[in-house]
Amino acid sequence: MRFDFLQSHAWQVSLGRFVILLVTAFLIGLPWHAQLYTLLAATFGYSIWSLVTLYQVQSWLRSRKRRGPLEDRGVWSDISTYVHSRLSGERSRKRRLVGLLRAFREGAAALPDGVLVLTRGRSVLWFNEAAGQLLGLSMPRDRRAHVDAHLPAEAREWIAGDTTEPLREVVSALNDSTRLSFRLIPYAREYMLLVVRDVTPLARLEQVRRDFVANVSHELRTPLTVLHGYLEMLDAESAPQLEPILDDLRSQSRRMTQIVEDLLTLSRLDARQQSPYDRVPMRALLTTLKREADALSQGRHHIVLHRESEMDLSGSADYLHSAFSNLVSNAVRYTPAGGKIEISWRNSDNGEARFAVHDTGVGIPAEHLPRISERFYRVSTSRSRETGGTGLGLSIVKHVLQIHGARLEIESEVGVGSTFSGVFGADRLLAPQSMMEAC
Repeated sequence: MRFDFLQSHAWQVSLGRFVILLVTAFLIGLPWHAQLYTLLAATFGYSIWSLVTLYQVQSWLRSRKRRGPLEDRGVWSDISTYVHSRLSGERSRKRRLVGLLRAFREGAAALPDGVLVLTRGRSVLWFNEAAGQLLGLSMPRDRRAHVDAHLPAEAREWIAGDTTEPLREVVSALNDSTRLSFRLIPYAREYMLLVVRDVTPLARLEQVRRDFVANVSHELRTPLTVLHGYLEMLDAESAPQLEPILDDLRSQSRRMTQIVEDLLTLSRLDARQQSPYDRVPMRALLTTLKREADALSQGRHHIVLHRESEMDLSGSADYLHSAFSNLVSNAVRYTPAGGKIEISWRNSDNGEARFAVHDTGVGIPAEHLPRISERFYRVSTSRSRETGGTGLGLSIVKHVLQIHGARLEIESEVGVGSTFSGVFGADRLLAPQSMMEAC
């Protein structure tokens, strides 16, 4: 058995003192043959001294004063020195952590965006000055208050539901002219970070952009109509050499007119927050889309319609027809002759419904998919122009779906084909009138 503690200097000092005490007591009791009594007295005295030292160590540990460790106490001095070094290290670490926390809080307080620390129950633990100004919070009145009481109605619905996507633009509850955006960031296990941003300048710029596009489109509409009318009146028979030029001018005039019409459509969609809740009979709409696809294809493609859902939609029939027709016409334009196009309307397992157009066309490279629905974004400029595209079709589709509370999903593989889907939530689905009348 190894006694490693004997190698410690403190233990050597303590054991040496104890042995010397016992030897001294034994020698003192030897002349009177009272060695047992003197040894017991020495042991008792050493015990009393140890208890007193232990009491001093306890008082030192409990003391709020930062005193140095005990000295000349043998093992007790070694213990107090070790505890003192650990406490000093913990104090230094605590000071560093407090400094970092103070720096983080000062940094968060200086942010121009509002920052709130919330519990999972959405109680306010802390917020910076910007959050107080944007939401009307003040310390200490609103500490531990429920954040919903200070949020706009739309933000309350958002924070109580799916917060994976930020809330882009909401009218402030304090000022109708202020626009706010919200983002919720869960962290740790029980806390969340709510970031509030004043997007009023961005909203104004966006409104200026929309107004500019709408005004320019309206201004271009009249001269384009006049130009197109005069071009149609010109007869190439008197000057055959001008016929190719006139055909090109007419084609470009029609294309510019279509671009203007698409820009005006986008402007109208931008001005709408949501669509009307009119009944859109899907059976009739799908039949119309199939007929339009056949007319546009002129027998060059195999077009199939799959109607596996009897549900109708709630929304704008004109807008939905425009969006679905755009997807169908794109499939016809970008699918080579002999290809297959499938138009489908199906229910999903989660209560949603999906309108999809699948083609066996050229496909879209993966790097273009995130931007394919941007205005005027083209995968292939020459191919788009050859087929008569304006670069605004998918933007219109995306906007129409958004105001119907739906989303656009795109799957594509080069050389295999593409699938464009509009996914509608259960709140936009209506039972067909025949079923309602039967009930």
